[in-house]
Amino acid sequence: MPDLDELLAFNRVMETGSLTQSAIQLGLAKSTLSRRISQLESRLGQPLLKRQANQLLPTEAGQRYYVISREILELAEQGQRTLDSLREDVSGELHVEAHRTLTRSWLGGVMETFLERHPAIRLTLSTGETAPRDPDFQGICVWLGETDEGNLRQERLGALERGIYAHPDYLAKHGTPEAPDALGHHAWIDLMGDSQGGITLSHRHGGTVHFQPPASRFRVDQSMLHIDAIARGRGLGILPVWTTEARERHHPGELVRCLEDWSLAPLPVTLLYGFGHQPRKVSALLDHLRDAVPDAWRALETTALPRRQVG
Repeated sequence: MPDLDELLAFNRVMETGSLTQSAIQLGLAKSTLSRRISQLESRLGQPLLKRQANQLLPTEAGQRYYVISREILELAEQGQRTLDSLREDVSGELHVEAHRTLTRSWLGGVMETFLERHPAIRLTLSTGETAPRDPDFQGICVWLGETDEGNLRQERLGALERGIYAHPDYLAKHGTPEAPDALGHHAWIDLMGDSQGGITLSHRHGGTVHFQPPASRFRVDQSMLHIDAIARGRGLGILPVWTTEARERHHPGELVRCLEDWSLAPLPVTLLYGFGHQPRKVSALLDHLRDAVPDAWRALETTALPRRQVG
């Protein structure tokens, strides 16, 4: 029978491609991690990993066993959760960090529903400037945008489509852009960092255009201030389509999408949390967040491939 610690060690190295990174994530010495993989290979009578041209690569046996090992670990985790649910209450303190764009438009309501279901929970919701990377981070983070390789588990929830929007009165006064090259003649409202280095627009029938927006006279670091400024007719700006449509249901006619045949790369929505077994209160919140993901986000969900490193 395989040892779960050995399976977890092998599984993590397959995901990261790095002994060093895997050891950090598991909180093990590199020598201990290497020994567990060697013990697993001895049990199976097959080499699972090999070094080739400075890369750590799976053998054919390793590729096949990786699929099996994931299923075994998932079943073991499912079994643990089932047992935990019999003896653990969903209670105590929880800390959630989030990208500011998601808090008011989605996460706030989701958290209120969770608190209604679990009256013994006390929850703190805060926004951050960057996604957490500290392996000792004890909370859950819901992030919008790309995340760096770090020491936390990253689980893709979906993605948000983005478009360029303006108020109808602004377009009536300054004209509606008919092509990307017309965007440079308009005022621009910038959410800090959103258009740094320019933006790339992709046409629904193929083709891309890179555009450098003009300098913005009004730059903000809060998504609600950003969308409010655009809705007051201050200029054009990039907004998530889902967020804008939600606002339009309450304030119809304030925002119009420009260049509907053109779009920007979707922004991924990612859960970040610690590796290993999670307390019942954390696993309950993770399940709640997964269930609350809007269908529009799931439709744009992309599969994140493991990043390969050598260590």
